Amino acid sequence: MEQNHKQDEQGDVFAGFRTAFKSFATEAIHVGQEPEQWKSMAVVPPISLSTTFKQNGPGNHAGFEYSRSGNPTRNCLEKAVAALDGAKYCIALASGLAATVTITHMLKAGDGIVCMDDVYGGTNRYFQRIARELGLQVSFADCTQPEKLKAALKDNTKLVWIETPTNPTMKVVDIKACSELVHEHNKDIVVVVDNTFMSAYFQRPLALGADICMYSATKYMNGHSDVVMGLVSMNRDDLYERLKFLQNALGGVPSPFDCFLCNRGLKTLHLRMERHFKNAMAAAKFLEADPRVERVIFPGLPSHPQHEVMKRQCTGCPGMITFYIKGKLEHATAFLSNLKMFAIAESLGGYESLAEHPAIMTHASVPEKERSVLGISDTLIRLSVGLEDEADIIEDLEQALDAAHPKNK
Repeated sequence: MEQNHKQDEQGDVFAGFRTAFKSFATEAIHVGQEPEQWKSMAVVPPISLSTTFKQNGPGNHAGFEYSRSGNPTRNCLEKAVAALDGAKYCIALASGLAATVTITHMLKAGDGIVCMDDVYGGTNRYFQRIARELGLQVSFADCTQPEKLKAALKDNTKLVWIETPTNPTMKVVDIKACSELVHEHNKDIVVVVDNTFMSAYFQRPLALGADICMYSATKYMNGHSDVVMGLVSMNRDDLYERLKFLQNALGGVPSPFDCFLCNRGLKTLHLRMERHFKNAMAAAKFLEADPRVERVIFPGLPSHPQHEVMKRQCTGCPGMITFYIKGKLEHATAFLSNLKMFAIAESLGGYESLAEHPAIMTHASVPEKERSVLGISDTLIRLSVGLEDEADIIEDLEQALDAAHPKNK
């Protein structure tokens, strides 16, 4: 169910995109937060730090035994995220990579994984340097081209890993088309979508045919750069039972305090994402018009190769922009070093604006040959546009470009 975006503040920035999910803000604020679940009737769910819970008799407990297996504060978060993803279930993990590892543990040696070719560096590293060593057969394919995905599917393929938009080159994958293609090949293949860049507010992979939606909640879902966490949502009972078992058996769970913080972050997710989109669109248009910039990759711009796919499956765009600055590594370095408001830092999705150099920072673990094929060059810069005033964001980008190309003002 959907409803129209606000149009007064946002102008036409959302024009052409899917309409917002019905009652998103209401569900973010209220689902799983019911005061009646606490004897104190607390409006804000308390932080339950206890590691163990008293039982009425041996094996006769009130829903909680040990905090790794289940925690009241974590339950509140998981219920809220499930609602926002349009899912029946959600489990919270200690990090995005903990979520990746937990999902992959559903497989056994000899099983095959097909992964999008351009993904977060940590995902690439895990699949190539750990999963393969454990006997899993991992291949990579450009899922923006369905024929390449189809060719990569084998008899032993059990998992397809999609990231969209991709990190860092912002490719957009048609989730519905890929899910249908994969399930036509074998209905039992599990399609996972890493929804980190989009958040639940802008994209619902499960509604588009994916079996699992996962996040590094460290980014937009928490949104304050103060929590490391992973989230996994699903509708299938069998997947939930298996992943719930693995959550407990592997033990990669988040702390109650981090669950409290992320739960709080969800309450402003809708407001934050709309501002991220507005600011990023302004920044992308500024950069695209500047002669010192070679190319801007932002799915909200008509120049993006998959702009129409983005509008068809999403309700908006996040604050992520990548662009190629003209020149060489020294020009990219000069640009980054002269930013004043943007911080040079890894990660993304917080309220503050960040900038980084993927080839040297977030994707250094990706083999150089693969980086070259993917377009992760020395002049590629990734921005996470924050919630500051639009004019100040543009001013900082402009003065950094002036420093990188002083003779080309």
